[in-house]
Amino acid sequence: MEGPGITIALAPELRQFAAPARRGGRVPVVTDGAATLGHVVESFGVPLTEVGRLLVNGREVPVSYVARAGDAVDVLPVAFPQRVPGAPLRFLLDVHLGTLARRLRLLGVDTAWTTPDPGDAALAAWSAAERRVLLSRDLGLLRRRELWAGAHVGSTHPDEQVREVLDRFAPPLAPWTRCTACNGELREADKDAVSDRLEGGTSRSYDVFAECPDCGRVYWRGAHHARLERVVDEALRYVSGGSPRPADPGV
Repeated sequence: MEGPGITIALAPELRQFAAPARRGGRVPVVTDGAATLGHVVESFGVPLTEVGRLLVNGREVPVSYVARAGDAVDVLPVAFPQRVPGAPLRFLLDVHLGTLARRLRLLGVDTAWTTPDPGDAALAAWSAAERRVLLSRDLGLLRRRELWAGAHVGSTHPDEQVREVLDRFAPPLAPWTRCTACNGELREADKDAVSDRLEGGTSRSYDVFAECPDCGRVYWRGAHHARLERVVDEALRYVSGGSPRPADPGV
């Protein structure tokens, strides 16, 4: 049995998620009379992680609102920078965003990531257990009910992905303070204390080291440092309003 007829207008930023026929202007929709507005919006293809406000006839309503006949619904995007109350800002990335995970860790952003893929249910539960914002390109994953918070990553290019996160969440940056392998917080290391983990040439050529107490990885300013420094420089220039320069896509 058909329910009330309503109209829905998606903000331009959200139209990418909808089918082409539903991307322009105000679209008529017939509901079942029981579904929440959140479910109706998701039926358009828009994850609720991307919705900032829902307006019905100009008045803000929660996602639990049940539409009535004649309601004019406007779906607005999340306002930037997005504030995520209830926990320190930290992230969880799905298995396909490994390069982005390494870059965020390089910038000092608390970023969990693991491989092999633990599965959607485990990722959503992890997000809830540690109150981490799940970043993903998988719209189905972002619709899981047990998810604590999430955000869609639109680009497939690591440079642009980093800028998306910086724009949306404005995380505080502390470059060179996290392990890019496991996300542990780095500490200064005495050369003699880590000498057994260094090759002979490295030990002879460098004197300043850091180590990860979680996984034991040792860091120094080796030949790879210039490549990593370009990634850090690009991000810092971007947040300060400067012109970014391309970073190495493999980092």
